[in-house]
Formats: sequence, C-alpha cells, structure tokens
Amino acid sequence: MNKNSSDRSRGRVDYWQGKVVLVTGGSAGLGEAICRRLVQERASVVAVARNADRLQEAIERWQATPEQACAFAADVTQDADVERLAAWVTERYGGLDAVVHAAGLSDRGRLVETPLEKFRQLWELNALAAVRVAQHFWPLLCRSHGHLVLIGSLASKCAARYLGAYPASKFALAAIAQQLRLEGEDSGVHTLLVCPGPIARPDAGRRYDQAVRDLPPEARKPGGGVRLKGIDPDRLARQILESCRKRQAELVVPARARWLFALLQLSPAWGDWLAKRFTSG
Repeated sequence: MNKNSSDRSRGRVDYWQGKVVLVTGGSAGLGEAICRRLVQERASVVAVARNADRLQEAIERWQATPEQACAFAADVTQDADVERLAAWVTERYGGLDAVVHAAGLSDRGRLVETPLEKFRQLWELNALAAVRVAQHFWPLLCRSHGHLVLIGSLASKCAARYLGAYPASKFALAAIAQQLRLEGEDSGVHTLLVCPGPIARPDAGRRYDQAVRDLPPEARKPGGGVRLKGIDPDRLARQILESCRKRQAELVVPARARWLFALLQLSPAWGDWLAKRFTSG
C-alpha cells in the first residue's frame, strides 16, 4: 500500500475518534446501531430518547464507558426538552461534531381512514422534531463544520399504499434536508438525508397486527409489502458514518431504488405502476 492509500485508510478509521455526536432515538433500532458503531470508532456519544431506563440498558449493551457514551432522557417533540438538551451538551462538551436524528415513528392504514391526530403525531416526530433539533444545534455544528444526519425512508421519495400518515411526514423530511443542505453550504454544515428500505427487526411482520386487520395482507409486511430484504442496521450504520466522512448529500439503500425515484419524476403513471409491482403481496 502506498503512502497516500495508507493515509486515506487511516483517515477512515480515525475520522470519528474524539468527535462528539448526539443521536436521537438512540435506545433501539437504527439509532442504537449508530450509537454502537460510534462507540466502536471511539467517538463520544450522547444517546437521546424519552425512556431513561431503556437508554441506560442500551449503553450497557454497548459496554461503553462513561467517557464514551452518556444517556439523556428527552422528548424531541418538546421545545423545553431540546433547549435543556442543547444547554447540557454545550456545558459538558463545549461543542458538537454531529447530530443524527434517528427518532421516528411509522404507521399503517389507508390515508382517507387515518385520523388527523395521527398525522399530527407523525409530523411532530418525523419532521418538526428534525427542524427543532437543527435549529438548536446549528450554531454548534457551524463552529465544527459538522454533520446533520436526518433518517428518512424510501417513503421520503415514494409513497406506497397502506402506510397511513408515514409517507407525508417523511416527504416533508426530504424537503427539510434539501433546504438545510443548500443553506448550510456557506456555514460549512453538511446535511445528509438517509433513505433506507425496511430495517431488519425481530418483530417484522407483526408490529401492525391491529392496524391492518381490514387491509390487504401486504400491509402487514415491512414497508407495506415492499419486495426488499430487511436491511442490517449495523451495516447501514457503517454506511451512514462513511457517507458523513465523504460529505454525501443522500444515502439511498438499496441504491437501485433511485431508478424508481427518477421514473416517478419523469412519469407519475409509470412510477405508480412500478411502485405497485414492488409492493404487492
């Protein structure tokens, strides 16, 4: 290996060492996988979720020291909680290198049968919480030329059937990410939108048993029946951190889904036909 290759390789290994990273939704799922990976790469992690006990249990699973990871119980849909979190991070660390907004909520149901309150609930967590977090931590990220990672979904680009209020909230997140990306150019803040398919989890296919009783069978499946293998959260966590290092604008997993997104822009009719084919039972 030549010297330049060695330097690039070492940069990948050491990139996150010593950096301070805040992760919402850090007690489970993809958020926990990202926290775990950051601890392995020797970053200092602030894991945020509403349930303090679940956060502490997660940190114990990572076998992280108090210097490597700490738990902060907060509801990111509440202004006062995020203000308290921002003040605590500033006082304890003095700065921040990255924020990952992985907290989120999914849904099932026909759009016309989904209560407006459910739309408000998902809008608050999946979209407005991202704005709230960005606004409170933007000054710290400007100082570090850091990263803001927003965890969207394939549903950020393509609205499948029977996902209730979920696609509307994730489409909004895509718009938020693009605007932040454009406005962050001069300040040096990197915004990454992550659009993954369904994440592999033990309860896949059983989470929405009550909500899908009157819906077609595919509504019970991950992603509303999308024909994709569940994504390994640990592998996706590695991809996200590498995308930050490269300062990419978006990460779509699987990458071939971009063809569907492009087709939707060229011809909604063709895009709808293809979307139905890939989300059938």
